[in-house]
Amino acid sequence: MSYPVLICDDSTLARKQMARSVPTSLNADITFAVHGLDALEQLESSSFKLMFLDLTMPELDGYGTLEEMSKRGIDVPVVVVSGDFQPKAKARVLELGAKAFIQKPVNKDALNEILRELVEPEDKPQTIVTPVSYEMPRVKRRDTYMEVANVSIGHAADALARHFDVFVHLPLPNVNIFELSELHMALRDLADNDQVSGVCQGFSGEGIAGEALVLLSDSSVSDLKKLMKVPTESEELEELELLMDVSNILVGSFLNGLGKQAEVRFFQSSPVLLGRYISIDSVIENTTGSFNKTMTFEVSYKIDQTTIACDLLFMFVDESLPILDNKLSYLMEDF
Repeated sequence: MSYPVLICDDSTLARKQMARSVPTSLNADITFAVHGLDALEQLESSSFKLMFLDLTMPELDGYGTLEEMSKRGIDVPVVVVSGDFQPKAKARVLELGAKAFIQKPVNKDALNEILRELVEPEDKPQTIVTPVSYEMPRVKRRDTYMEVANVSIGHAADALARHFDVFVHLPLPNVNIFELSELHMALRDLADNDQVSGVCQGFSGEGIAGEALVLLSDSSVSDLKKLMKVPTESEELEELELLMDVSNILVGSFLNGLGKQAEVRFFQSSPVLLGRYISIDSVIENTTGSFNKTMTFEVSYKIDQTTIACDLLFMFVDESLPILDNKLSYLMEDF
């Protein structure tokens, strides 16, 4: 007898990795969903014994999916599988009814331990059987980079959340290859208001190099100071240190997440203040001439119950792309 399993993730690569991680002995009959609304339709039209659920998705994210399952009385054990592993995210999904949480990329030992707890003995196959066949999603180059970026920004969100003891909303990243003029247009789109504070950090590792840009709006800097209870008498010095801290936290943890996936040890330079309360055009002037073409990872973090928003942009020089492709080729293989 097959074991019906639903895998819900917007990432083609993540769906494929998850499907390959499920042990053959479970004899899983796997169905895929690409976001929460898709999953709810599948859950109401078919019977499943287990569901693997991502958190950061379009249309309806993992949190909303868990809430809707509870409202609709859909009683299927859910294992959340996410790159967003900050403590408050884990606590929240368990409160919403998830049975377990697994951090991306999936560790098979951790998965097997959870399956031993969740799969009832009578549901376990008594002998090894031929797995049920299902169509494996096709992974494209951009799918790979989107998932790699998703896992990396999860590391950055976790570090930020732990440092400030907050919950960080983690949106989907944007991954693009830009000409210089397109990069400048993207930077203008990032700035919600005319004045920002910007910090830049260079990074490199095994021939892969680029720059990271951290942008905070005026209101975000002000609210961040209030969150940290910065004394008025040392406000200017504390603000500068705060900007540098945020940059080091986000850039360092993102590179750590990327390095683990690419098996590269990255080094980052000291953060350089581009300016406080400056126009986005001033930021753009500082990037002019640095790139002809660049691949960018871009994400906007928001801190729960505040107006604090932080834009993080990683720009890889075009000479780095073949090396990065090679480092991540194991993810692009049709394994």
